[in-house]
Amino acid sequence: MSTFKLLRAAGYPRMPWKNGGGSTEEIARDGGDGLDGFGWRLSIADIGESGGFSSFAGYQRVITVLQGKGMVLNVDGTDSRELQPFDPYSFTGDSAVSCTLVGGEIRDFNLIYAPTRYRARLQWLEGEARLFTAAQTLLIFSVADALTVKAGSTPHILGLYDCLQIETDALAELSVDGHCCLIELSPA
Repeated sequence: MSTFKLLRAAGYPRMPWKNGGGSTEEIARDGGDGLDGFGWRLSIADIGESGGFSSFAGYQRVITVLQGKGMVLNVDGTDSRELQPFDPYSFTGDSAVSCTLVGGEIRDFNLIYAPTRYRARLQWLEGEARLFTAAQTLLIFSVADALTVKAGSTPHILGLYDCLQIETDALAELSVDGHCCLIELSPA
């Protein structure tokens, strides 16, 4: 049995960063209150200037630039490669992290999850793809003006930054046509 929840970008709530340096549009989460207690959380952040990141001790983070020229992260004193759009980068949430923007402000996409509670897989897909997954929670995040997702026999049309959340207890067959991020989450 599968349940589907289509999350439209226009309805994402905006919330302040933990460090007070900006705000985030929260796409989805599995529970908790405010910025604590969740097992996983998906969000979009606008970064207008170089600076520090909020700490999320006990979590793993995967960040991807969506718009802008890119950034370099300094994680615990070590610089990352220059992160370009759709080039995901992972780091622990309790690391000391700051960013240096490359050529101006950016918009980024974030998965934060508790590895003690979830196993996660994140991949960017472009064009047509067909796959099978046994993950219990699937999140398909669109970076296309029109993304077609077919899960089983049901087609869903997503716009830019919309997200389809699928909860399932069986092997799921998916086909996508467009540019998107697929996140697969299963209990650890």
